[in-house]
Amino acid sequence: MKKYISIAMAFVVFASCAQQKKENDIALKMEAQTYKIEEVVKNLSIPWGMVWLPDGSMLITEKDGRLIHFKDGKKVSIANVPKVYNSGQGGLLDIELHPDYKDNGWIYITYASEEGAEKGGHTALMRCKLDGNSLTNLEKLYKAEPNTTAGQHFGSRIEFDDDDFLYFSIGERGERDVNPQDITRDGGKIYRLNDDGSIPEDNPFYNEPNAKKAIYTYGNRNPQGMAKNPETGKIWIHEHGPKGGDEINIVKNGANYGWPTVTYGINYSGTKITDETSSPEIESPVYYWVPSIAPSGMAFVTSDKYPNWKGKLLVGSLKFAYVELLTLEGEKVINREKIAQDIGRVRNVKMGPNGLIYIAVEGQGIFRLIPE
Repeated sequence: MKKYISIAMAFVVFASCAQQKKENDIALKMEAQTYKIEEVVKNLSIPWGMVWLPDGSMLITEKDGRLIHFKDGKKVSIANVPKVYNSGQGGLLDIELHPDYKDNGWIYITYASEEGAEKGGHTALMRCKLDGNSLTNLEKLYKAEPNTTAGQHFGSRIEFDDDDFLYFSIGERGERDVNPQDITRDGGKIYRLNDDGSIPEDNPFYNEPNAKKAIYTYGNRNPQGMAKNPETGKIWIHEHGPKGGDEINIVKNGANYGWPTVTYGINYSGTKITDETSSPEIESPVYYWVPSIAPSGMAFVTSDKYPNWKGKLLVGSLKFAYVELLTLEGEKVINREKIAQDIGRVRNVKMGPNGLIYIAVEGQGIFRLIPE
């Protein structure tokens, strides 16, 4: 039996949030709406990625390496999934369909891979097809290097733009002083590929000697949210800061997002990382959080089923167990609100093909919001 939790929609403002080096008071905005939270998929551990096939069924990645096909209320494990490096934050990560999936059948997956000469693992991207209950036509498109046994900051999310370029994120693997500012090294980057894994010749560092030619942006820390803005077609990301300084950024060709030379965060010990919060050479964030919310999952509300939310941005919070609803004015955040409070550690949030919001929660499953 499906479980329903009916709750009034509570919107809470976060007072006095720093934005672009000055304090802005964000006014409280109340909405007289209610919704139900319906449990759709039960008994999941760490559901990282989710995507819908044309028949309405779901593919769900579990970080431990399982790919689940959820159809007609049943979970079926898919065979022939690549071996994952299930360590720390690494494992089976995001999943996305090609924009022309109905015609070509390509599925894209990021995962932590042990492939390489060194011990440990690093983030990889592959594409494959689904035949019955098994993956086929597996093709590795990118593998970051070198491997490391560090357990943190693998990223990773996948998104396509309007020209069918594929973007994916890799965290800096805990090596903040080595990887993110160095375009000859993987990690702390957003990458852009053609859909077949080849590298576009107009990538910003394609002609740079020794550069990783797939890099599109650098100076990123650990991006675990990525979504295409339906109005502009631009790719938006968010990324974990350290203690404070989680950021929302818009992906721009060749941009440097500053980590760790420019940040609003501090070390977990409370000491400073840098005195700099901005620089002429650094792309400033669209928004940042202090304190951190530990963001994961990201989606724009595109459905008429939520008339007061359409056009707003959804961001899950691992730390505080809710979904944040951000009101935008162009490319500026002007209001923050909480929805699905106390739902649990939110790993992902996406819009379903039925126009409903879906939320993946660690240790529980996948839920959706039903307007009342």
